[in-house]
Amino acid sequence: MGLGREGEDTLPAGRVIFVSAGPGAADLITVRGARALAMADIVLADALADPALQDLAPRANWTYVGKRGFEHSAKQAEINALLVQAAREHAVVVRLKGGDASVFGRLEEELQALAEAGIASEVIPGVTAASAAAALTQRPLTRRGRGRNVSLTTAMTAEGELRAALSADTEVFYMAGRQLDTLGPKLQAAGWPADTPALVVSRAGCADARTSEHKLRNLADAAALHGGRPAVLIVGTGALPASNKIVVSPESGPLTSQSRS
Repeated sequence: MGLGREGEDTLPAGRVIFVSAGPGAADLITVRGARALAMADIVLADALADPALQDLAPRANWTYVGKRGFEHSAKQAEINALLVQAAREHAVVVRLKGGDASVFGRLEEELQALAEAGIASEVIPGVTAASAAAALTQRPLTRRGRGRNVSLTTAMTAEGELRAALSADTEVFYMAGRQLDTLGPKLQAAGWPADTPALVVSRAGCADARTSEHKLRNLADAAALHGGRPAVLIVGTGALPASNKIVVSPESGPLTSQSRS
């Protein structure tokens, strides 16, 4: 769906497909996302994208452009410029983002840059880190009758200020790995009781994912286990164990139900 050439001074433009890679393992990408990679002439990928995804884009040039929290990475303005340039040089450009591109993926800035340049774009959704963490731990983010809403937030503002709030039955904090030692008191000051359950999952969706359970009063204990790793913090109803957990074991026969209190 590239734009046609109208004159010698008009640059041809391809299209940009934003593909949500999911958090961690390559097989969490959607079928539609995999198809887009197969069509790509060039892929501009986030730093945390699984290298195995390159196998899905056999004819594409592959460039890592960031971003990685708290570490040196390409500035957003540079990424925007690379996207526009790539679309003017290639028919199909894939911008590969971790998790779901629409959730803390700086998607708005890149869509705006393309729109201003007159370049067509498409967004393919994916698995976000909160969903991957809930699936790994079998802790549903919503619960019938007691967990009716979920808030997705970042603890750190763009200005570097640490903020916490009580705004939903379940709060999920993204990019929380380096704030675990200080978030507990902030959350309690915002109105969460000290014995509120908290669940930390780092590198959700990866083979080396780690999980730990805490109360807010001792959330700082999680810092040593998860420090330096991409982590989400789930606070409130969604951090509770499911009341009945179904265990599926292909090696041991039929399904069993374990009561959890």
